[in-house]
Amino acid sequence: MITRRKFLGQSAIAAAGAFGPPAFSHSLPSLPPSAQRLDPNQLTPFVDPLPIPEIARPDGYRPDSTTPGSRVPFYRVQMRAVTSKLHRDLPPTSQWSFGGSVPGVTLETQSGQGMFVEWVNDLPAKHFLPIDYSLCGAEHDKPDVRAVVHLHGGKTPPGSDGFPEDWYVPGQSRTYYYPNQQDATLLWYHDHAMGINRLNIYAGLLGLHVIRDEVERQLNLPEGKYEIPLVLFDRHLQPDGILSYPVSPDPEHPWTSEVLGEIPLVNGKIFPYLEVEPRKYRFRVLNGSNGRYYRISLAEGAELYQIGSDQGLLSAPVALTQVQLAPGERADLIVDFAPYRGKRLVLSDDAFDLMEFRVGPSQVSDPSSLPVILRRIPRIAESAAVRTRWLTLDEQAERTVRSMGMLLNNTPWHHPITEKPVLGTTEIWQLANMTEDVHPIHLHMVRFQILDRQPFDAFHYSTTRILHYTSPAVPPDPEEMGWKDTVRATGSSVTRIIVPFVGYPGRYVWHCHNLEHEDNEMMRPYEVVAAAG
Repeated sequence: MITRRKFLGQSAIAAAGAFGPPAFSHSLPSLPPSAQRLDPNQLTPFVDPLPIPEIARPDGYRPDSTTPGSRVPFYRVQMRAVTSKLHRDLPPTSQWSFGGSVPGVTLETQSGQGMFVEWVNDLPAKHFLPIDYSLCGAEHDKPDVRAVVHLHGGKTPPGSDGFPEDWYVPGQSRTYYYPNQQDATLLWYHDHAMGINRLNIYAGLLGLHVIRDEVERQLNLPEGKYEIPLVLFDRHLQPDGILSYPVSPDPEHPWTSEVLGEIPLVNGKIFPYLEVEPRKYRFRVLNGSNGRYYRISLAEGAELYQIGSDQGLLSAPVALTQVQLAPGERADLIVDFAPYRGKRLVLSDDAFDLMEFRVGPSQVSDPSSLPVILRRIPRIAESAAVRTRWLTLDEQAERTVRSMGMLLNNTPWHHPITEKPVLGTTEIWQLANMTEDVHPIHLHMVRFQILDRQPFDAFHYSTTRILHYTSPAVPPDPEEMGWKDTVRATGSSVTRIIVPFVGYPGRYVWHCHNLEHEDNEMMRPYEVVAAAG
């Protein structure tokens, strides 16, 4: 018999520990006054099959200016309003989509194979979620509906990176070039429009981008129908299936600092199930939530073997019974269902069950492998860094409820750029978290390695500017020892990352991937400067 874990509620999750979402001192957000909450415990679990996002097909081919005489695939992806059933027992829900589904169509390519994507804004003229016009970049002189697409984790030229202020309105499009000159990995694309990014992604504007290479192919990992994407996110719904977004108590400033939905979705379905054979499967997992952190585990203590993180394969598999994911992070997992023939296993989070695996009863052959060694990942020596930067993550507690969000280095978005690394050099960024919350920090265009985390007395530093560490530095967990693009900066700690600035010169951004924080200026531009001479 399967016992379903009940939803715990926002206050319980906020108090669950340092890994979880922030527990702010001001009041928790509420839904708009006219909205009622759907209780997920009233929905029958595991009645809908897990949907798999469609893989996009090229709409043609275009000349590749980087390689004379060659042609690369061209895709045309529309952003548009759709309706879809999130659960068997709910009416259809209105959402916004890339290509007709939520998550959107999957872009799949080979390492080194460039592609053009025309991102077409065919969205409605009016937003259906509450805009806070007092936020930076979301003022009344801006159109309510606008979008710009960022390929998260992509080593992308600045003109195709989706700078937050490069948005465009319905009826317009932008064509971006993605070189895909990077290792095999799972990336994802999503809206990045300044001031309403959180609303657009919550509405459904996100999808996957898969890069493959020969190194991965030779490992004989599970593939084809045995490789499954799992996009996790949470939402608030009304009993009639209408999507709701929480607001603050101030109607003039509806921005709220956290969104923890009661309704868990996997690939856009509530409590789906997946029929699997008793053999190894590969799961490509993305935390696509606005602000929720996940600790996922399987029933019966089944082992999860993590073989990759944000920027591709680890050096060796890591056996886990629980996988932690902050917003924006990815995990590449292998699960062997052979010991569970004829059983049903539930994939759960601390807050609620997510989905069910129904393992077939008959023994099957399994030609796939779980190699002991995956690839070589040299650790970057700290001596390779030409500069070390001290960068704070700050809470502006003395400001209004509207501005109760955070800043990076105590610096608003529109202040002059202060971080200008030189192309081809390596830097250490010390992320000093002055808050008690965990912030997932994402740097565009680059990948990096985590050096360590070390607790410090944040209050003492804020009042004296004297740094006092309270315990020794802690190295990253084994599953964090690969290449990353998003790092969990734990509360009252200094998280150190070492970053090779390899790629392209130009203007990019770094930010917290709690989307509510990002939309309220916990984001800063940085500029990669071309080397002199």
